[in-house]
Amino acid sequence: MELKTIKIDVPEGLNIIIGQSHFVKSVEDIYEILVGSSPSLKFGVAFSEASHVCLIRYEGNDDMLIKLACETSFSLSCGHTFVIFLKDGYPINVLNALKNCQEVCHIICATANPLQVIVAETEQGNGILGVIDGSKPKGIEKEEDKKARKDLLRRFRYKL
Repeated sequence: MELKTIKIDVPEGLNIIIGQSHFVKSVEDIYEILVGSSPSLKFGVAFSEASHVCLIRYEGNDDMLIKLACETSFSLSCGHTFVIFLKDGYPINVLNALKNCQEVCHIICATANPLQVIVAETEQGNGILGVIDGSKPKGIEKEEDKKARKDLLRRFRYKL
């Protein structure tokens, strides 16, 4: 087994969701979840087949995001995984719906941070072991940091 670290570039203003699913039907079901979540959400989704012709299947409503999802999925080359790039929306708005999709096994990450994916390669193929999402902590929040966090959530209207 060989371990690889795959660096994923998440362009400014975008978010990425990576997950594992079990069936080629996933790409269409994920598309329906995303397109129905918000009229302003732009996205591209790519799904890596793990049997038969083993293609990267894709859907979306933004050509650049579809291309980015396909390229990222191909760089990972892990069967039964999906990659979603989002614009004009956030993962928090779609994660529960994705988790409730009958084909989705689990969500590996959802972030706008710099991202590295740890991939194991064997004779059979590749699999995601985990991710490194952003940077390591630099300290523990102080009262002014707590206030700034709470203000940010209210500015984004996630809290009242």
